[in-house]
Amino acid sequence: MEESTAGGLFAGIGGLLYLAFIVLIFAGMWKMFQKAGKPGWAAIIPIYNFIVMHEIVGRETWKFILLFIPLVNIYFFITLYVSLSKSYGKTGIGNYLAMIFFGFIFIPYLGFSSDVRYVGPVEGPTANSLNPAL
Repeated sequence: MEESTAGGLFAGIGGLLYLAFIVLIFAGMWKMFQKAGKPGWAAIIPIYNFIVMHEIVGRETWKFILLFIPLVNIYFFITLYVSLSKSYGKTGIGNYLAMIFFGFIFIPYLGFSSDVRYVGPVEGPTANSLNPAL
């Protein structure tokens, strides 16, 4: 009987840690959106947050539909994350890989870090032409 109680306790603690982790990611995305001049609450709306990410990077908003096509979505998700990293001034392969593989850490970093600033869209007609490195 004691083993099942201990298992339930560990499951409860693990669930609370997971919930705290998810809240941290959404809070980081909220702050990221605010830095870009978008409403922070958009981070918690499931499909709308991808539309806002497309707006932040300067990509046409209809392209978020491509995220629903199997295998095609992998490519567009990776390019969205790379462009998102560029939009906040984090260029270079290390930053791109961190955003792609460790986005759960990199998104809160982009949102909460005072060193990170939104530099503007990097795609489309409104792309930031002031910074040729982007």
